[in-house]
This record gives sequence, structure tokens and C-alpha cells, in this order.
Amino acid sequence: MDNIKFGTDGWRAIIADGFTVGNVARISRASARWLVNREKDREASVVIGYDTRFGGKMFAETAAKVFALTGVSVYLSDRFVSTPMVSYGVIRKKASMGVVITASHNSYEYSGFKVKGHYGGPLLDQDLKNIENMIPEMNEIHLDSLHFEEYIDKGIIEYIDLEDFYINNLKENFNLESIEKSRFTFAFDSMYGAGQQVFKQLLPGVHLINCQQDYSFGGIAPEPLARNLKKFAAFIKRNGKIDCGLAVDGDADRIAMYDRFGNYIDSHHIMLLLIHYLHKYKGFTGKIATGFSSTVRIEKLCGYYGLDVKRVKIGFKEICTVILKEKVLLGGEESGGISVLSHIPDRDGIWMGLLIWQFMVETGKNLHELIEEVYNITGSFACERADLKIDKNRKTAIIEKCRKGSFRNFGNRVVERVENLDGFKFFFNDDEWLLIRLSGTEPLLRTYAESYNRKSALEILEEAKRAIMAV
Repeated sequence: MDNIKFGTDGWRAIIADGFTVGNVARISRASARWLVNREKDREASVVIGYDTRFGGKMFAETAAKVFALTGVSVYLSDRFVSTPMVSYGVIRKKASMGVVITASHNSYEYSGFKVKGHYGGPLLDQDLKNIENMIPEMNEIHLDSLHFEEYIDKGIIEYIDLEDFYINNLKENFNLESIEKSRFTFAFDSMYGAGQQVFKQLLPGVHLINCQQDYSFGGIAPEPLARNLKKFAAFIKRNGKIDCGLAVDGDADRIAMYDRFGNYIDSHHIMLLLIHYLHKYKGFTGKIATGFSSTVRIEKLCGYYGLDVKRVKIGFKEICTVILKEKVLLGGEESGGISVLSHIPDRDGIWMGLLIWQFMVETGKNLHELIEEVYNITGSFACERADLKIDKNRKTAIIEKCRKGSFRNFGNRVVERVENLDGFKFFFNDDEWLLIRLSGTEPLLRTYAESYNRKSALEILEEAKRAIMAV
């Protein structure tokens, strides 16, 4: 028996080890039973999709058969799709739930099981806990006795084109012709992930990198961090004519960008650019919901514009909780997941990238110039992150030391105050900080830092590493 638990963003495990057909059947059975119990007064339905990982179609069909067996109508993607496509499909089909077979940014060995609510965003904590409690100890279904084609013939499972729904929605919400005909040149890196087909259909003039299927993701984890995007950065520098590059992760819900010089633009800057664009240039208002690890310059920019900020624990479902209760202009997190007003209450890397490209086209300014507009309000800054593989006992000792307040300084930086909403955030002043926390998706200790420039932020991480390894 494998112990199946939802982390920060779904359940993930290594393919053919923990992530097996039998375990997918177990978690699907619990999800379906929970859904049927919840939807007592109407027919329950689910939208199911899968990304480009090995076995995605097989695992999605397994989930579809189990949902169908449990009395749930299934809308099954007819090909690999991004997570935002499934989230939008849930809204479009007015379904009760969405399921995505994806491990998002994890390396190729992993697959996963993400659950979406009827609102098209991550299922919230209490609901996930209820599903967890219903997972049977063993797979109790004889899967070979469930005939997929019979469910298709009976109309219980129906194939749908989620990518077409999503692309038509993009066409309705963006002036794609103005982007295509602008003086700017754009590039896109799908990291071999599920967003690879979108720009082939939308904007054929966009330069495409890693937009084909590769189960190994080129041997690099499909997380849009600078260290994983060296090929993309080199392409932009070598080409010399690309004004902005957009990269998304394996299931296309996270974003990173590059300017025309091949400089990496992280999600902290992208969130600030979007707030600046949507409020100053488009006149929209609303609360900003952001994760504990995001830049403190969000408060500075929002203070300047008179917008409220809500800090939440890390994990987009925490942001989604705010979005479902209040008018939120932007919800975003350090890891690159961002949502905006009037779109799905879920992360969408391609949507956010198109907003930035549209911002450039409407103003005639390049990415560097737009960032300077933000810096004029917030001051310049840099954020960095280091993921440390540390054994369990040392991780426990480090977190305990954080909890006891034993860290008084890191190098020559003295801790002024500590916040512990999610992990431990050590402030050295109002603009510089270090965060130490356990990952909710991988067996890692994560460290984050913000300072006035990249060199200084990296120094903080190095000082933190020295202090941590001494524990």
C-alpha cells in the first residue's frame, strides 16, 4: 500500500513506482465518490486531461474509467493539454470537477494528479483532505473488466477538444493581429510541455523553442528557472532581434520571461509589470493576493496605487481561496503561477505572457523600459532561490532552530524581525530578507532571498547555506 497524500499542488510520485495504474485508480475512486456525495442534487461530471509525460493518456483513461464506473460523466481530452486548458474546460462545460494528470515542473520521472473545483481553480484544502480520507487502502477495482470503448459508446465518457476551447478564448480576449503585426519579435519556449501547440496556431511568427514532445524534457526539469532555460537564453542572444521571450513549465501554468538582451525576468517582476499595466494603463482595481515568498516590492507598488495586498501561504490554492471570496486584480506567487481578473481563478503562463506582449505593443516600449517604469516607483531589486537537498534529520534540526529563534544573524546581516506564515522569513530591513521553508512538492529545503541586486541576494543565500550546513 502506498500512502497517497496531496501536497502543495496535487499528488505526485515516480512513474511505475508510486505513480501506478493501481494508485491512480485508488485516488480516482476517492475523488469520484467524494464528488458523487457532494453533487447529490445534480449529475456529477468531470473534465480530465493529461500533459506530455510518459503514460499520460493511459493514466487519464484509467481515471476516466473509474469516474465512469462511479457514476460520473467524463469529458476526456482527445490529446495532451495544459492545466489551464483543463481549468477553462471545467468552466466551459459547467463540470463539477477537473483532473489533470501532470507533475507540472517536476522532472520526467514523475507524474501527478491535480484536482480542480467547479470554479476552474485548485480544489481547496478541506475538500482535498476529505478526498484523502476516502482513498481505499488497496485498489479494489478489477480494471481489466472496465471496457473503455463501452463507456464511450454509452456516452458516459466523451472526448472533447480542450485546446480548441482555450485557443478560441484567447482569440476573443487578445488583439492577436496587433501583436503579430507589431514591430516587436517574440519567442516561446514550451520546455517540451503541454503548451507547445498554442503559438503554432495563434501567432505563427513567434520563434519556437522546445515545442515538440520529448518524454525526458531534454534531460532538464521543465521548471522555468534561469538554470533550466540556458538554451532559450542563448537562442535569444544569438538571434539578436528578439524583443521578448516567454517560457512556461511542463503543464504551462507557470511563467518566466527574457528581455531582448537575454536577461531572465522572474515572476516577481512579471507580477509587478501586470499590476502596473492592469491598474495604471487599463484602469482595473482589486486586491492583490500573493504568496509568502513573493517580493516585498508588491506592497510598495500597491501602496503607491492604493491597492490592498493579502499575503497567503505558499500554494496557489491559498490564492484561489481569496479569489473566490473577494475581487482580486491579480493573484500570484514566486514560483511563476499568476492569475488575473476576468480569467480563470488558476495559474496560466501563456495568458500572462500574452498580457505582457500586449502591454509592449500598446505602449511601444520594450520589456526593459517597462521594468524601469516599475523601478521608478519601487526601486530596483532582485530575488533568488536555492533548493537544498538535505537529509531528513538535518532538515528537522534546521526547522527546529528556526522555530526557537536561534538564528540571530546570517553572516554580517542581523535579523531584525521574523515572520512565520509559511516557513521562516528573516528580515534584515524592510527591503532585504531570507526565507527558509520545506518544499510542499519535492523533498527539498528551499531558501529564498531578496535584496537590492542579484549579487547581494546570492550573498544572502550563500550565508544562509553556510549557517544551515553548520547545524
